Amino acid sequence: MVARVSIIMGSTSDLPVMEAAAKFLNQMEIPFEMNALSAHRTPKEVEEFATKAEQRGIEVIIAGAGMAAHLPGVIAAMTPLPVIGVPIKSSLEGMDAALAMLQMPPGIPVATVAINGALNAAILAVQILATADKELRQKMIAYKKSLKDKIVKANEELSTIKYDYKV
Repeated sequence: MVARVSIIMGSTSDLPVMEAAAKFLNQMEIPFEMNALSAHRTPKEVEEFATKAEQRGIEVIIAGAGMAAHLPGVIAAMTPLPVIGVPIKSSLEGMDAALAMLQMPPGIPVATVAINGALNAAILAVQILATADKELRQKMIAYKKSLKDKIVKANEELSTIKYDYKV
């Protein structure tokens, strides 16, 4: 099995956030890999990862980082693959990490999700893959329908709650 998505985090302390992406990819039966690489502490390893990811079969990279959050941008600068950034809330309520990812220079985009939004990063990665994979697209359609069904059911349950002045 060859990984199609790579989940990278700046430190293993980011795992509690980033595992939401792993769980979703696993649920969708998409092979993935997970690694901790630091743009600041292991720059040579980050360069090797980024420049060889496509050769290894990676199609989308999800990169989570907190604080200065250079990891997604550094990776995006060295690969033609789409990079999805996950700002990790570790300081300044995660705004420093979010801004570092959002304010990339022209030509080096990092698609950025919400602070600690690893699940949405995985969903976006699957949607990217699904543009060329009909089976995966059907899984995404089913997943989105399950979200709708959950809200419809919750609304039905709300209708049964009684209050004296609820009409």
